[in-house]
Amino acid sequence: MKKYTTFLFDADDTLYDYRLSTAYALKSMFEQCGFAYSDGIQARYGEINRAAWASYEKGEISVDDMQKVRFSRLFDEIGVYHDPESFNAGYLYEFGKGIYLIEGALEICRAIFSRNKHIYIVTNGLVATQEARAKHSPLNKYITGFFVSQIVGHQKPSLEYFRHVFTHISASKDEMIIIGDSLTADIAGGNNASIDTCWLNIHGTQNHTNIKPTYEIHNLRQLQQFI
Repeated sequence: MKKYTTFLFDADDTLYDYRLSTAYALKSMFEQCGFAYSDGIQARYGEINRAAWASYEKGEISVDDMQKVRFSRLFDEIGVYHDPESFNAGYLYEFGKGIYLIEGALEICRAIFSRNKHIYIVTNGLVATQEARAKHSPLNKYITGFFVSQIVGHQKPSLEYFRHVFTHISASKDEMIIIGDSLTADIAGGNNASIDTCWLNIHGTQNHTNIKPTYEIHNLRQLQQFI
């Protein structure tokens, strides 16, 4: 089995449980604003949010518009009023405080770090989220660096995003592997950049796309074979 020196990890739903962090942040903000909250609201927000992120990753809307439109649409549907921009700012802070790790995340990061190998976060997530996580996440001590699309100016899966990453990492491409849950962002991005890819498919989802990962795993502990 091939070994790697440099591990490029997606953040949400790869190292961090996005659904639990979302639920924590949304519930916290609704309580702060005095709005009634229910699991149904959480479910509907999830649908709206996924659609907004998909539009952003396709380049159809800006990152700023994506953040606002997901809440303006939700508020319109449930009949409450709040400025979506200020609500989003509070939501991002709470989201960054809600640290819920994917099973095996801490263990595998420790293992990579203990072998003097490097972990980088490559994320289409937002700067405010990463800054909040930097204060609260137990993973930070093991991470060499972060590449946030909002700062890079390009997002996965674009080749421009990965070119920026490569200019800040000394390892060669054949020493790198990208690990992520998204075929369209992480695996397609790795393919575009000509580096090995590892699809974290926790739920056993069928791949009906023409995007092919180098490897497929079903839990993070399976990455031990590549260290």
